[in-house]
Amino acid sequence: MKIGSDTIAAMNRILFVCHGNICRSVSAQYIMQDLAEKAGKSDEFLIDSAATSAEELGNPIYPPMRRALAAHSVPIGTHTARKLRASDYGTYDLLIGMDQENSFYMHRILKDDPEHKIHFLMEYTDTPDREIEDPWYTRDFEKAYQDILAGCQGLFRSLTSSERRF
Repeated sequence: MKIGSDTIAAMNRILFVCHGNICRSVSAQYIMQDLAEKAGKSDEFLIDSAATSAEELGNPIYPPMRRALAAHSVPIGTHTARKLRASDYGTYDLLIGMDQENSFYMHRILKDDPEHKIHFLMEYTDTPDREIEDPWYTRDFEKAYQDILAGCQGLFRSLTSSERRF
């Protein structure tokens, strides 16, 4: 699809961010894309994901996370981990991190947040102060999936309701 400047202005442009871009942020990307597709609103969204570190650059989604998404019938595209760039700030309306460490490095990479675009995914749930634990360390990919799903559902409702929350 060709995206012109008028189309981009009408879109919800979201970048999900985590440490390596192989578990949480890419899962949020695919879950949010699936929610938009099922609601018939995929043309209203530009959704991507990125990492705050360079550790996993070029790698695909982590196999146990891929299996968790597949178990819930979330369509999975081709993915290659990439790092957050300062230029992403101008491209996206929202930059959504998963935990405090992500936020620290997002601010460091982006230099500043004058438009208050940086948020946490769990802000859009009934537990806004909770973080999404990294399943790379916890090994609980199902819990990560459930938390990310809840956050994406809340974010989707927020963006598609008449009372936007950001």
